[in-house]
Amino acid sequence: MSAMPPKNRPVGVSRLETLLIDQSVKGRRAMRVPEAPVAQPIDRLIPAKFLRQRKPRLPEVTEFQVVRHFTRLSTLNYSIDANFYPLGSCTMKYNPKVNDAMANLPGFRQAHPLAPESTVQGLLEAMYNLEQWLVKMSGFAHFTLHPAAGAHGEFTGILVAQAYHRAKGRLNKTKVIVPDSAHGTNPASAALAHLTVVTVKSQANGHIDMADFRAKLDDDVALVMLTLPNTLGLFEEEIEAITRESHAKGALVYLDGANFNALAGLIRPGDLGFDICHINLHKTFSTPHGGGGPGAGPVGVTKELEPFLPVPRVVKDGDTYRVRDSKHHYPQSIGQLRSFFGNTGILIRAYTYMLSLGEDGVKEMSRRAIINANYVRVRLKDVFHAVSNEPCMHEAVFSGTPILEHGVKTLDLAKRLLDYGYYAPTIYFPLIVPEALMIEPTETETPETLEAFCATVEEIVREIKDNPAVVKEAPHTTPVRRLDEVKAAREPMLRWTTANEPAVYGGRSTERAARA
Repeated sequence: MSAMPPKNRPVGVSRLETLLIDQSVKGRRAMRVPEAPVAQPIDRLIPAKFLRQRKPRLPEVTEFQVVRHFTRLSTLNYSIDANFYPLGSCTMKYNPKVNDAMANLPGFRQAHPLAPESTVQGLLEAMYNLEQWLVKMSGFAHFTLHPAAGAHGEFTGILVAQAYHRAKGRLNKTKVIVPDSAHGTNPASAALAHLTVVTVKSQANGHIDMADFRAKLDDDVALVMLTLPNTLGLFEEEIEAITRESHAKGALVYLDGANFNALAGLIRPGDLGFDICHINLHKTFSTPHGGGGPGAGPVGVTKELEPFLPVPRVVKDGDTYRVRDSKHHYPQSIGQLRSFFGNTGILIRAYTYMLSLGEDGVKEMSRRAIINANYVRVRLKDVFHAVSNEPCMHEAVFSGTPILEHGVKTLDLAKRLLDYGYYAPTIYFPLIVPEALMIEPTETETPETLEAFCATVEEIVREIKDNPAVVKEAPHTTPVRRLDEVKAAREPMLRWTTANEPAVYGGRSTERAARA
């Protein structure tokens, strides 16, 4: 194997991707596949324009070389099983292996979505029981398990609110109030439902500006969308006043439950006056979601809103579980929002997690999440600017402005953390915090792990003061160095290419891109 990649490495292809080509020796084979006999020439079966014009440049290697190559590549994937994610939000906390084992039981894994009710009673019972657990923990009357993730849950909740107002004849309800600290999906979901978004600003301490809220709360507001705890990790102290005053104007109040892992078992949103809430099972209840999916964002509602929930729904009829549709049972339903019952594999994992912990375990989960976040907040408060001096809940948010004087940004610090074996935390969110750094350790990390992480952050800050260049040029040890993120966004490389053909960026070849 050559020590360095060949000079004719394909454009945009890393050294790791060329290792097999480097090891190629003419005539080596991992296996030999006999040619399949065909009744007529291949160009008669497939139009010539779809056939390759030149042979692919494939490595000629042994089976053992292939196995070693891909095993080596697999170790480069960052995993919660190997390292700490300071970014629990999406969710990167530990996913117990028993969850996977239960979701892979044949009765769950092999169930066909169109199977007769009588053949999937176990699956329907699990879905029904999961809804009852969510009802008990949240204080809402009913849930739908359909939504595929948080944003889908938001959209579902907004459609339910719209259907409710229409049924009441409140056609003037066209506004949604959203704090400026909200997740970006809140205004996006409202806009998708053709509602007007009204932004309420936050105070310097991170809480909602009640004067601004009251000035913008009028009779046209259909929904007030809040995150609790908010995205700065703070509990809104005026929450009961907000729900009470919203209801007085005929508005419903929606809880973005993405941060429910600071509330589960401790506070029931339904008791605080919320009308609708989505809960990210792929965060709070320990199911995998990193990398964009799969996920689940069940939506809970008060009894008054239950008729508008999407269908189909699982109900218990004596000792039998049945699937109900809107045509005969829920005429006011907003309809079906996705295929079948939702991401059942994720739902089974969440249900397993709840059963494993029990009610007391769920409470302890939330308590530990709060304790861990406050450990980080106190530990790093002299390194960065904390957004608030009050205790946080599930996550600690800082401003990295102190390092700007050295010409280093929060982005640079995040990149340098990669060299120390840590995944980077969320940066530049919430948007209202300059040079934001959001750290959410979740309940599953030990004090020793958190201490090691905080000590590493302090070490990087010392590097910033003594030798800022080493941080600004990070990462140094990862297989792929720092990317041109602007170019990557504008000209994404959509497929791997060999030296014999032009690379393709954003659907354009390099030759066409150069001419453009």
